Amino acid sequence: MQLNLLATDVVGSEDCLYLNIWVPQGSTVSSNLPVRCSSMVVASCLVVVRVQNFLNNYLYDGQEIADRGNVIVVTFNYRYLNDDLSMSCSIGNYGLWDQHAAISWVHRNIRAFGGNPDNITIFGESAGGASVNFQILSPKNMGLIRRAISQSGVALCPWAVNRNPRQYAEEIARKVGCPTDSGMVACLRRTDPKTVTLAGSVNFNPIVHNLALSPVIDGDFLPGEPETLFGNAADIDYIAGVNDMDGHIFATIDIPSLNNALVSTPVFFKDPIKSETRFYEYTVNWGSKPSDTDVKKTIVDMETDYIFLVPTQATLYLHSDHAKSGRTYSYLFSEPSQLSTSNPTRESCSHLAVNMMLRFMQ
Repeated sequence: MQLNLLATDVVGSEDCLYLNIWVPQGSTVSSNLPVRCSSMVVASCLVVVRVQNFLNNYLYDGQEIADRGNVIVVTFNYRYLNDDLSMSCSIGNYGLWDQHAAISWVHRNIRAFGGNPDNITIFGESAGGASVNFQILSPKNMGLIRRAISQSGVALCPWAVNRNPRQYAEEIARKVGCPTDSGMVACLRRTDPKTVTLAGSVNFNPIVHNLALSPVIDGDFLPGEPETLFGNAADIDYIAGVNDMDGHIFATIDIPSLNNALVSTPVFFKDPIKSETRFYEYTVNWGSKPSDTDVKKTIVDMETDYIFLVPTQATLYLHSDHAKSGRTYSYLFSEPSQLSTSNPTRESCSHLAVNMMLRFMQ
């Protein structure tokens, strides 16, 4: 169950923990095929799910990937909101545990579908990309994963870990009329799930500090900070990267005038954005009279770097430093798509276009 496109209602159901398997359609029965596991269908509560609903699942049909790549494609659902409430339950990270359960199931059973359990690649986008990173860092997945792909999201992103889960849980509890003492969790579990889901919406200002639906450092699935766990991924091949305008849709939430060709964006914009970056390094080539397009593109570049690019590069360095047999790859995706038409410059690739990259990665 999750918010709809306008965050005015919910879609989906609590009865959601299923997985889907696509097998290449050929003239013979396949055997020992590589396996691609993805949580992309519900990977990002802010982006992917809403694109999925809007486009009627077209981008998330695994059959084309299976046929073109001659691989078995598995997608699965998982719980999301409970990641934050769970710190009050002394359990933690329900969503990551659901993903782990799906990966374990695939490892045990995929041979019956013609797949090779020793050649499993997991991939995800945005929050799904961060989830992929968390999965290869967790000691719970040792031996289950051969390769991993994080698209526009890693565990080191500033939004990837919830640092105040109790505070967020209490905020939801107050919204739905539950106490914030020892009876909070029991009350939330009795509350209508639609009510709880709607209460989980947040006020994006600035957005990077309000992406609250994130995993927590629980001492179990994630026994420590992400940067300390890369030894667990030493034998996993890993590729991670970003789109060249990944930060666009997030910047437009913070600064709505970015998408309005008739409205100029002032050079001295909101302090929360300015304070997160070394502003002068982005404006050194502006000159005395930068164009409105230059200003808007610079803002998007700053948010892209802070939210996605810098943490992704740091993650790749950590993986490479700790690698044994695992190989490390980086990419930058800049192919324009139909979804890039609202960008300040239409020659780049926004966060919404990341799913198109799957066709280029076969």
